[in-house]
Amino acid sequence: MALAVRGGGEVAGRAVVGHALRYAAGPRELPAAQRVPMRADSVFDLASLTKVYTAILVLQLVDAGRVELDAPVAAYLKGFGKRAVTVRMLLTHTAGLPVGTGSRPATAVPLLPGAVPGTTFRYSSVGPMVLAQLVEKVTGRPLDAALRDDVTGPLGLTGTGFRPLTWVGDRDRLVATDARRGLLRGTVHDDVCRRLGGVAGHAGVFGTAADVAAIGRLLLGGGALDGTRLLSAPIVREMLTDQNAGKPAVDPDRPGRTAAHGLGVVLDQPWFMGRLAAPGTFGHTGFTGTSLLVDPARDLVLVLLTNRAHPDWTWSDPDVHRVAVADLFA
Repeated sequence: MALAVRGGGEVAGRAVVGHALRYAAGPRELPAAQRVPMRADSVFDLASLTKVYTAILVLQLVDAGRVELDAPVAAYLKGFGKRAVTVRMLLTHTAGLPVGTGSRPATAVPLLPGAVPGTTFRYSSVGPMVLAQLVEKVTGRPLDAALRDDVTGPLGLTGTGFRPLTWVGDRDRLVATDARRGLLRGTVHDDVCRRLGGVAGHAGVFGTAADVAAIGRLLLGGGALDGTRLLSAPIVREMLTDQNAGKPAVDPDRPGRTAAHGLGVVLDQPWFMGRLAAPGTFGHTGFTGTSLLVDPARDLVLVLLTNRAHPDWTWSDPDVHRVAVADLFA
């Protein structure tokens, strides 16, 4: 586990616990001498936190006048075909798309039976996959290059990117995930992203706790961080405003959740924010045990990165730990 906390623009707390690698394939627990301890600069598979980075890239295009939030996605991706679905709907999970793609390309995935775009929150990884293709189409660059050129490079986030085996020189920095299906270390845990070569809009970004905290500080700062502006203040206000007020939420995994969601970020969800949950509190979680939580009222950025998926995702529920840490800081 790696924890990074920022408050008042300063580092308010940091903790590193446990191991980046504890199990070999099998899974088989390694002898103590062969385990790799967690470090402050350990690089985690951020899983669905990737969706926040994809949203930032999309909103940069909105800022530049190259994409309109309420335009049909089909205006940018001719093969999408669902003209009632807008860019905003993909960012807010209200398009009516299913959770996954099955064996189909993301742009070919049909809406759920009976779904009316724009009316109901249904968490879906397909939307961010499509948004990634939109970014690539409009910018003319692969998603990983767009992330490097337009986000991580300008901010100096050298511990963040897709396909870490190409840029992490010290393998001991890599936090393992699955050891049951064959040890994954520096290779994305998400099956669909792995089939796409490790680069996708819903998963695939790896990063350190400090680098994730920088993204929280960027949004807390209205789109600017340490003098570098990536987003306009108005688009960040829109990003952090509930887009789904009054809409129902359908989420079999978390039946008590609400539809509260901004443009690419989750809002006011006690199931992972604990007592820090409030209308203005925003963030996101990742399947591998990662989370970003930002409480503007407390000027607080809380990043909790765990290797819940090592040796296997079934052994722990990360929400319990997310809530416990959030409650501690509350």
